[in-house]
Amino acid sequence: MSKTHRGSGLREQPSHGRGTCPICHKENIKVIYEQEVDGKQVKICKYCNAALKNKARLNKASAAPATEAPAEESAAEAPEQA
Repeated sequence: MSKTHRGSGLREQPSHGRGTCPICHKENIKVIYEQEVDGKQVKICKYCNAALKNKARLNKASAAPATEAPAEESAAEAPEQA
């Protein structure tokens, strides 16, 4: 299993990958996950990365039932054959 967010990969970065997260404003935390925020590519912390992914997953899940509903309605409108 790959360990890209610790060890020698971080030693090569300035301050060993630590800084201030632009979203939660925590200081001296690892900011190593690149995400697009407000149209800019920024590095954010692990916790904000997870929060953004969970928010996107929930938005996708809530949008999915809306697309399935018309298919169910059209099946209900079809005349039944005896």
